[in-house]
Order: sequence, then C-alpha cells, then structure tokens
Amino acid sequence: MRAEAQAELRGPPSRSPYLAMMDLPSLARALSIRKSNFPEQVVDNLPADLSTGIYYGWASVGSGDVHKMVVSIGWNPYYKNTKKSMETHIMHTFKEDFYGEILNVAIVGYLRPERNFDSLESLISAIHGDIEEAKKRLDLPEHLKLKEDSFFQVAKSKTMNGH
Repeated sequence: MRAEAQAELRGPPSRSPYLAMMDLPSLARALSIRKSNFPEQVVDNLPADLSTGIYYGWASVGSGDVHKMVVSIGWNPYYKNTKKSMETHIMHTFKEDFYGEILNVAIVGYLRPERNFDSLESLISAIHGDIEEAKKRLDLPEHLKLKEDSFFQVAKSKTMNGH
C-alpha cells in the first residue's frame, strides 16, 4: 500500500505535513526502533541543497501532541539503498500504529552526516546515540520553545484528509 503526500504545503519544506508510512515490521524489529518512512515524492521534493545526514526536531501525528524526533535523510549506506529516503523516529511510545496519518515535522537542527557501519550493532548504537544527543539539544530553551510553534497549532485546528 502506498500513501500519498499531503498536498497542502505550509511553511518551508522542513515544516510541512505529510502522510506517515510506518516502517516494515521486520526492519523495525531488527533495529528495535520504530520509524516512519516518508513517501518517495516527499523525498524528491526536499531542497536540493539539503545535506544528507541526521537531523532533530519536533513532530506530531495528526492533531496529537508534539514530541521530540530525529530524522535520517539520505541513502542509508548500511542497507545499500539506491533511493534517497527520509525516516523519522518520534521519541514517544504510541499505543497503535499511525500508518496513513498526517505526520507534521519541524526540523530544528543537524546532528551529523550519514555514514556507513560495519555491523548492525554499530548502526543501532549510533541511532541510540543520535536519539540521546537530540533529546539534550531539544531541551535547550531556544529549541524547547519551538515545540509550541504556530505550525503545530494550525495542524491541531485543521482537519486534513478526514482526520
């Protein structure tokens, strides 16, 4: 099943709402980290000068609460992907999958460039390190205030795609 990107774009590309595509269960189990993959058309429309790598910021699912997140933008060299991808991990335990829901993402900063890993264990360790570093940075006052950005308030007050 393929989800379509939200047609209405508000603000810069890094702050646009898109439909979430949940990761394949087998890969999510291997990584022990839940993530949402954005549709190919979203990735294709990212700014051409946006560096690949690991970013951090805020995200909400539909009109839900805003949570910390990390997002990987690139080719995932460990998996030898041939297509660029955008994968978001929201730092929250959801009671159920949100496949097909609108995912609102505001990228706040850059953590590091993407790189290859010699083992799955080293990849998982790096992901956990990225998550911890993102948590620290998002707790800084200048980043914490962005959690209340009007972008997320608009998302809460507007019905999109029947949600």
